[in-house]
Amino acid sequence: MKVATRSHHSIPKLACPGGEGGLLISTKFLDRVLSVDKEAMTVTVESGVTLRQLIEAAAEAGLALPYSPYWWGLTVGGMLATGAHGSSLWARQGGAVHDYVAEMTMVSPGRAADGYVRVRRLKEGDSTEINAAKVSLGVLGAIYKVTFKLQPLFKRSLTYMQKDDKELGDEAIAFGSKHEFADLSWFPSQGKVIYRIDDRVPSNAVGNGIYDFIGFRATLSSALAIIRSVEDIQESTKDADARCLSGKLLSSALDSAAFGLTNDGLTFTAYPVIGYHNHLQASGSCLDSASDGLITACPWDSRIKAQFFHQTSFSIALSDAKDFIHDVQTLVALDPRSMCVIDQYNGILIRYVTASNAYLGKQEDGLDFDLTYYRSKDPAMPRLFEDVLEEIEQMAVFKYGGLPHWGKNRNVAFEGAMRKYKQGEEFVRVKEEYDPLGLFSSDWTDQVLGLRGGLMIVRDGCGLEGLCVCLEDRHCAPGEGFFCRPGKVYKNARVCRNI
Repeated sequence: MKVATRSHHSIPKLACPGGEGGLLISTKFLDRVLSVDKEAMTVTVESGVTLRQLIEAAAEAGLALPYSPYWWGLTVGGMLATGAHGSSLWARQGGAVHDYVAEMTMVSPGRAADGYVRVRRLKEGDSTEINAAKVSLGVLGAIYKVTFKLQPLFKRSLTYMQKDDKELGDEAIAFGSKHEFADLSWFPSQGKVIYRIDDRVPSNAVGNGIYDFIGFRATLSSALAIIRSVEDIQESTKDADARCLSGKLLSSALDSAAFGLTNDGLTFTAYPVIGYHNHLQASGSCLDSASDGLITACPWDSRIKAQFFHQTSFSIALSDAKDFIHDVQTLVALDPRSMCVIDQYNGILIRYVTASNAYLGKQEDGLDFDLTYYRSKDPAMPRLFEDVLEEIEQMAVFKYGGLPHWGKNRNVAFEGAMRKYKQGEEFVRVKEEYDPLGLFSSDWTDQVLGLRGGLMIVRDGCGLEGLCVCLEDRHCAPGEGFFCRPGKVYKNARVCRNI
């Protein structure tokens, strides 16, 4: 059995129960803010509370969760299951949501003497087991409620600045050291980087800015269908030039619209945009779209013809980040058009992450690279420049030991992942103690945790969906001209290349 949120779940199969008779436990009605303690600067919520609800409840009390993901539709339980995080190297306590957990209550299976149920109350400082529960993958039981330690509400000043990417390897780490909420959007095919200059400012700084990110707004379903149809045609005809043009147009449109920032909630006039933290840290207004029969929807709504994509996301240690960036630049230089396929998904989002005491949290400070790219509804259909994205994926995971984002990625990124966590064995020990019958596990989570056979599913076409690293041509799409070949920069990679 698995715990599921009210409307969606992560890309990997964390929320999928195993077999034919699995059970889903909904957190739809676990949606209450239970208490807010202004003096102690804590808030206690049920696990189905969304990030938006958490942010709003804290702000009403003059408090703030300092670092968070940018999409506010995530639930507390989902964020803790997947290790969701914001972007900062300044976070002394940590840059992930789970780093601000002070207490948790979890319901897990029990023995007959327990009435077959155990309610476990975990508190920071009382037991190290909370370090397993903070990033749980959903395999320890069902989270009931969580208490977060917060900070006083503050203001931020945000400016986007564009530069070329020639010195990105040297500048990336230094930039994160200079600005508390820094991130970067990298467009390798365009040779540019958009730097997010984002810092705390005094509470009396003038401004009431709001961030309503355009990519998270309700969009006309007809427009989404047209964009997807154009994308399908470009991919099926392998039209790289058209792909690049579409990517430039969309990324330029976002830039011209200041990505959805306004200085007063209505209009954008100039940078910097200054506003309260709760108005700038996350967004997702498409969740508020009218009940209009799906005339409008979130851009990825599966009920309509809309975006359908893969996400590859991993963190690289600061000590290796420069070399990784250089390898990507070397690969892209062989054909600058090769990374146009990510341009209309806002390029490579680079966020800063800090080490955590959670057993399955970040092991050291690093850079998190997030790539979103086209996925065909036909799993046998190869993608334009498939080999380049696969080489980057394998380079990150195998050459540089990148840690996977638990809520994203294809199977390849999780292969051998548990060996990269110093407390991985301790996490498994806690799992077996909390759920000895494996009721909250599945074949897939057992494979991720290294408890049964590997994640690689070897069959015809398996390389196209990231189910395997290709070893033979049949793992690609030889009938479409895609064959298994070594990487061009990372020679140990095996990728599906159009010959």
